[in-house]
Amino acid sequence: MKLEGLCPLTTAEALRRAVTIAPDIDAVVTKRERMTYAELDETVRRLRSALAARGVRRGTRVGICLGNEPTWVALFLAISSLGAVTVPVNTRFRTDEFAQVLRQARVELLFLTEKVLTSDMLGMLRQACPEVDTALPSSTLPDLTAVVVVDGSVPAAATSWNEFLAGAGAEVAPTCTPDDIALIQSTSGTTSYPKGVLLTHRSMCANAFFSGGRMGFRIGDRFHSARPFFHVAGSTLSVLSALQHGVTLVTMPKFDAGEALELMESERCTHFSGNDTIALLLLNHPDRPHRNLRLRGAWVAASSAVIERVIRELGATECVAGYGLSESSPNVAQSAWWEDEATRVAAKMRVEPGLEVCIRSLDTDADCPPDVNGEILVRGWSLMQGYDNMPQETAHAIDADGWLHTGDLGNLDEDGRLSFVGRAKEIIRVGGENVSPAEVEDALHRHPAIKQAVVVSVPDPRLIEVPFAFVVLNNGHALAAQDILAWLRPRIAGFKVPKYAQVVDGFEGIGMTASSKVQKRHLATHAETLLSERISG
Repeated sequence: MKLEGLCPLTTAEALRRAVTIAPDIDAVVTKRERMTYAELDETVRRLRSALAARGVRRGTRVGICLGNEPTWVALFLAISSLGAVTVPVNTRFRTDEFAQVLRQARVELLFLTEKVLTSDMLGMLRQACPEVDTALPSSTLPDLTAVVVVDGSVPAAATSWNEFLAGAGAEVAPTCTPDDIALIQSTSGTTSYPKGVLLTHRSMCANAFFSGGRMGFRIGDRFHSARPFFHVAGSTLSVLSALQHGVTLVTMPKFDAGEALELMESERCTHFSGNDTIALLLLNHPDRPHRNLRLRGAWVAASSAVIERVIRELGATECVAGYGLSESSPNVAQSAWWEDEATRVAAKMRVEPGLEVCIRSLDTDADCPPDVNGEILVRGWSLMQGYDNMPQETAHAIDADGWLHTGDLGNLDEDGRLSFVGRAKEIIRVGGENVSPAEVEDALHRHPAIKQAVVVSVPDPRLIEVPFAFVVLNNGHALAAQDILAWLRPRIAGFKVPKYAQVVDGFEGIGMTASSKVQKRHLATHAETLLSERISG
């Protein structure tokens, strides 16, 4: 499908159109700040000049380690407008994860704030790269040659935000093209650490355009999304979707249902974005019945029961469902605001224009007939360019015919509408965050007393699912489950820490194959049984 002419295909083109048609409309709003599209454009121009003066050019990898705020948006648009690559850093990471992302993505320039909520980002940088207090680069992060502290104390080898801005020279024109890499998105996988997904201007901008169109965005609408900007649900489906349609993005540094309802009311929001956890927290909050909401629509990744409640109880009558993954920028399919309610509640989604989806049998590798479940395969313009510096993993994910093997289960009906059934991969979705069991197991295996650890998913009433860790100890060691979790908490992001742990003698009696592999399906069933016994006991 030819996308040229349908919508802006670079972030610079999208900003230029937004500031032309909606200069006085708020672009980004938080509880403390607001910035119109004209002000955003002016800020991006200044930042682009300062970045160019620092030597940033096409292909330069620039890290952003900030919370959801207008500065993140302006930096992303300025960096990408030069054809440079944004590397968003998950602000919930711990030191090892933080350093790994910077090292793997070969980040050359890093913008960070000293603290994001309770996370000491500058402290983690000092642990990962002590040379930030003397002189860069370092042996641990050899590509990192410059650090700009947006807010907070400034180490000796770093630069303050004001100093960085003062370095701006003459105005620099955008130089990006649709096929430039705009973002390296970290995503959890089966390896110990996240992989870097390479996304282009074309894939992100078109994805954002189609998503906003199917949500029913109109110029001047006000869109609440607390989805973290370091996720594609934040960068593509929030920041760029709003930009592509001249819509106000109302955001917050951390999702809190009570504060979100207050913002939705005071900012007269017409739409919101959320997964099932976010939607349920809004629906079940005691303040919700007392808020005068003006919602018209929403984008949610949730069950039919939750979608129906969003329509009935939040008044978002144009609510739509979406399915996607980072490797597809992210949307693969989405329902549309103009479709009948029954279709939208059932989450029967239209495949994005120009994309192909097929359902492949897990048993025979043949295409499945309509309404039969199999693995979802995707092909077309929205796919990643690959995993950064991981050719083998890329070849495993995208086959020789160009099909992305999602590892997710779904079906297509006679009309070609996609229904998402579940995750065939072992990824655990904790309140919207992807958690790789292999990554948690890797961290547990670093404990000197632990012989083997296996992590599975169990249901959770608030977060939908959470990790449950089974641990076998080395001979001669005694360790309580709570001690294991306490040891783990400072070593990995909080959402990755298992909610439950159980010390076991081995896995033979629970589920082991003839080739000595743990059968996680049986282990997950055993975990649910243990939880039921705890509750009944």
